Amino acid sequence: MAEYNYDSFSSDDYDFDASKGPRIGDRAPDFELTTASGERRRLLDFDAELLVVELGSITCPLFQTRRPQMSALDAFDDRVQSVILYVREAHPGEDIPRHGTLEDKSACARRLTEEDGETRLILVDDIEGSAHQAYGGMPNAVYVVNRQGCVVFKADWNNPSATQAAVRSLLDGRPARAKSYFRPASPAVSIHTLRRAGRGSALDFFRSLPVLIWNNLVKRNLRTLFGRPPVAALDTTC
Repeated sequence: MAEYNYDSFSSDDYDFDASKGPRIGDRAPDFELTTASGERRRLLDFDAELLVVELGSITCPLFQTRRPQMSALDAFDDRVQSVILYVREAHPGEDIPRHGTLEDKSACARRLTEEDGETRLILVDDIEGSAHQAYGGMPNAVYVVNRQGCVVFKADWNNPSATQAAVRSLLDGRPARAKSYFRPASPAVSIHTLRRAGRGSALDFFRSLPVLIWNNLVKRNLRTLFGRPPVAALDTTC
């Protein structure tokens, strides 16, 4: 098995054909995590009616593209709390390499707040990626969890418009039926993110780009178009 914190990105590090992690209607795994400021906190310790958990890292162009729209979820409705689960670096490079220690990981998470202006609570996974792997292992997945601790919406690749539509439906008392189509990262954000990561990051990304396009923009979106995923409601129990 390849080491969790890889030195360089490869499409082989991910299974794009299988959806892993808890399914809709399953109980969401809970973990004790560290905030970017060093405090201990449980993932599912929240007071709102819905918890939105987005997975991401500072070197993930998809996550960086979606941040502005996702950050607005906290102001979307006071019944919603939105957090980031900080995972391994998606595209490590010379300047932002793989995490060697938990402090390395926490330092990258703090940069999201200090340099990028992220306002959501950031919860840092452990160095082995225990929470990340329990939630499917994808670099920018999203989960919506209700007060009963049940997954009521998920997407292996976060599409903020679909996530907001799902949250709106749930709060309105309707099942979340939004289909989360894969949307590519912004080219400008991608270039900035990979340059920031440093030498090696962009080369590894563009080497895998044809595979990423075929598996996600084509195959995954076709499965989403013709698929009928299970749905859940705000009061779903598990």
